[in-house]
Amino acid sequence: MPGVVVMEERVKIKDDVEIEISQREDRRYEVTVKGPKGEVTKEFYYPDVYLWVEDDEVVIAATKSNRRQKAILGMIKAYIKNMQKGVTEGHEYKLKLVYSHFPPEVKVDQKEGKVYIENFMGENVPRVAEIVDPKNTEVIVQGQDIIVRGIDKEAVGQTAANLEQATYIKDRDPRVFQDGIYIVEKDGKKVV
Repeated sequence: MPGVVVMEERVKIKDDVEIEISQREDRRYEVTVKGPKGEVTKEFYYPDVYLWVEDDEVVIAATKSNRRQKAILGMIKAYIKNMQKGVTEGHEYKLKLVYSHFPPEVKVDQKEGKVYIENFMGENVPRVAEIVDPKNTEVIVQGQDIIVRGIDKEAVGQTAANLEQATYIKDRDPRVFQDGIYIVEKDGKKVV
């Protein structure tokens, strides 16, 4: 428990979610969120920031009052909300495969944790994108649509970014060569 709390944020714990907060000797907090879809764990360490569970809320408190501390409290609050959403509803990113001449073939190796993009721009060597946390992150290919699902928002977002980066084209005019894999929707919100 901290000394004098100057600022605090609270996150309501959902009914079907269980949150455990453990503090190590070096004042690192490990937050574990369990729900119907699985379990997500994240580690937080910020000086002068404290976390604990009180009744049906997670309390995030700071002993100093400045812009940086306020930003840190808001960030941790958003992380915990996203973790709760992940273990109850899950996170889903949708991507679109765009090509004009050479139809690429996307193959998913879930066990190995890799996505292979073959025949991209007529290349002989397949491009490879890594699936972050392949046990909890799933990649589904349906024609030109690619769906990335999982309970950890960071892993889902990074996997989608890896797919987008794997098809990045160098030394060609992007107005002409628009081939690639692009994120079109994040958790139900269209990307413009």
